[in-house]
Amino acid sequence: MTLASRSLSRRSTLLAVAAALAASAAPPLARPSGAQGGGKLRVGFQKGSASLLVLKSQSALEEKLAPLGYSVSWAEFTSGPPLLEALNAGSLDFGSTGAPPPIFAQAAGADLVYALAAKPSPRTQAIVVPEGSAIATPADLAGKQVAVAKGSSAHALLIWALRSAGLDWDAVEPVYLQPADAKAAFEGGDVAAWSIWDPYYAAEEAATGARTLITDEVAGAPNRSFYLAARPFAEGHAEALAVVRDALVETDGWAAGHPAEVADMLAEQTGLDAAVLRTVEARRAYGLEPVTAAIIADQQALADVFFELELIPERIDVSSAFVELPEPAQV
Repeated sequence: MTLASRSLSRRSTLLAVAAALAASAAPPLARPSGAQGGGKLRVGFQKGSASLLVLKSQSALEEKLAPLGYSVSWAEFTSGPPLLEALNAGSLDFGSTGAPPPIFAQAAGADLVYALAAKPSPRTQAIVVPEGSAIATPADLAGKQVAVAKGSSAHALLIWALRSAGLDWDAVEPVYLQPADAKAAFEGGDVAAWSIWDPYYAAEEAATGARTLITDEVAGAPNRSFYLAARPFAEGHAEALAVVRDALVETDGWAAGHPAEVADMLAEQTGLDAAVLRTVEARRAYGLEPVTAAIIADQQALADVFFELELIPERIDVSSAFVELPEPAQV
């Protein structure tokens, strides 16, 4: 069995376990269409979901939703794809991922909506190579194995990096691995490079001296995150979702001006080294943006690329998954 096939089998097992754990942690909330007035908001986050982690640390979301009769539960995921699988399975209501995961989820039939768009952070993701590697440019990746989480924002970066070098997608052999397994493969010399996001990117720089080959900033990709919601929750609990939006606006405003405090807070939440997280905060952008036609067009263009490369089974209409929240806040 090849490394690539082993990784796919391992990924399938991990996703099944993640979905099962999320489902057992919080039973699905009955959400009849149009329902309002309380319940439990189940939020999925990753180690890189800084805004949500700050909200969690400060209990700000619980405080703002309590008057509406909502409680909040939290579940951690290794990356965006398993988070959205749990959301589609009915064990989550809301979460944050990079741009590609909702495309893959929508193509697989997930009933989700884009609730909010975050400002791009193009410096928080990179393709890295070992410190002593002879690989100097993305063109040198030709014929090499590259670790990447399938359907993640790092997957998109690998595509853009290859295109920036004039290479087709099949010029490399992607090895689909979640971060923990990708780290082991990278450090063990089983792959030549790793396309990865913060905080794993910064942690690998600190741990092994991994060298940055290219970032989204250099590749010309925005690396924008989105906040996603299960459509039944978005339609049945729009008032609560608007409160979440306003809480994120406040949190992002505070976090942008307090990078050291945020790093310490995230270190406590994630168990990662505070020095690593200070590196992350130095290159992260905070803030929400209105979902414009240009943002939707960018997301559609990315979806079309995944379809053209036969990475998703059919062409999708991204615009059908966007939702407008009531009483827009100033973002």
